[in-house]
Amino acid sequence: MSYATPIVFVVDDDAAVRESLALLIECAGWQPETFASAEEFLACPRVLAPSCLVLDVTLPDISGLELQRRVAADRLDLPIVFISGYGDVPMTVQAMKAGAVEFLMKPLHGDVMLTVIEDAIERSHAALEHEAQMRTLRDRYASLSCRERQVMALVVSGLLNKQVAGELDISEITVKTHRGHAMRKMKARSLPDLVTMWARLSLPRTCDPMSNRVCE
Repeated sequence: MSYATPIVFVVDDDAAVRESLALLIECAGWQPETFASAEEFLACPRVLAPSCLVLDVTLPDISGLELQRRVAADRLDLPIVFISGYGDVPMTVQAMKAGAVEFLMKPLHGDVMLTVIEDAIERSHAALEHEAQMRTLRDRYASLSCRERQVMALVVSGLLNKQVAGELDISEITVKTHRGHAMRKMKARSLPDLVTMWARLSLPRTCDPMSNRVCE
């Protein structure tokens, strides 16, 4: 999947820092978006592009660590790089444990900053790709009929067609038909491929045979 130009969000209440980082980011070929406060950033709509957040720890309203907590809950595709003029060890540890990719001290060095941002953007791209793949898998699974899901659950658990037929009280030919439909809709090339998809969807490898009463 192709995305728009990577975006580097910068949240820092120091105008000079914002301006220098924006110039550095733009020269590297990325799109800078700067904010003077966490509230300004939170008001910015989400965009579908590889991105990262360069975040000052000390901000006038919401602290950098608090903003990290809010963002980390639903923005796995937005790696955070912390910057600070007086960070201490506990603060750094807290930020890194919460998922920050780096914690840099001011004054910032351009080459180091660019290397860290590039790594963060690569992580963001990988997260977006994973999210897109999972969305596709969920859509494919949602397209299955109730019976096809039951057959798929029993097949990936290791049962043979004859055993699946016994569990669901249907004919083996019917099982083969539903199995074929499930394979086609999921775009699985083989049974191991189907099992992998099932595992990625985090679905239980079990099926309640009594539920077949509503799947006729």
